[in-house]
Amino acid sequence: MSERDDHSPAEWRDLNHAWWEEQAALHSTSLLYREGGSGLEAFEWEDLGSVEGLQVVYPQCHIGTDTVSLAECGASTVGIDFSAAAIKVGPTLAEQREVGETEWIVGDVYDAAKSVEGRTFDLVYTGKGAICWLPDMQRWAEVMWALCRPGGRFYLSEFHPLADQLHDDNTTFTRPYFPTGGDLFVELGSYAARDAVTTNNIIVDFPHPLSEVMQALLDVGFQLRKMREFPFTVSKRWPWMVTDGDGVWRFPPDLPEFPLMYSLLFDKPE
Repeated sequence: MSERDDHSPAEWRDLNHAWWEEQAALHSTSLLYREGGSGLEAFEWEDLGSVEGLQVVYPQCHIGTDTVSLAECGASTVGIDFSAAAIKVGPTLAEQREVGETEWIVGDVYDAAKSVEGRTFDLVYTGKGAICWLPDMQRWAEVMWALCRPGGRFYLSEFHPLADQLHDDNTTFTRPYFPTGGDLFVELGSYAARDAVTTNNIIVDFPHPLSEVMQALLDVGFQLRKMREFPFTVSKRWPWMVTDGDGVWRFPPDLPEFPLMYSLLFDKPE
């Protein structure tokens, strides 16, 4: 992934939307998504516990693997994504896994509360590569608050922002940790299909330090229940990473551990 400067970060939504529309078709047939097991990771189920009987909404759900996964465990789920191509995949996944309690909405994350017509939910679930596509964490937190019912929970499982700073050589930091207003990149192919030929290759992402994310959620009124950081990630971010077959990737033993993912669980007071 290399930087490019012939577009403006102000075009972030149109550029990213075009990229995700093209990616959806690749991901719907990729081994990463089709053979990804339950969708949610073991640490996420540890954090969440049982979701049976809960009303759950997943903003930025992409093609719906995690949305269906939550429904398989007894939740009634609503998946929202701004990519119409991605949302079309969700009902097919639900049908293949014989899951009935799912609903699918094409909508921007910032308009998610309007998309569900003011409904509120027991659990708002999101993450794993979601918030880096958004420029404004305060506005995002306000939407998450609006989606969550009083007494409900908000859960974010994300890639640690520190992981975005490290170069492939595992010794060089390549970009700032703190917000820069959006960075343009060329992203050829797909993280789920590296050899795929794609035409929409310009993306804009936004670094969000952990403090910014947490403070935005605290500012709207959420109460922190649990925070965890993990020395592993669910995808092979660098060629030198190792796995012991448990579905996650780590630094090799000769390198010090480094936070690669984190999770946040918040309560919304009654």
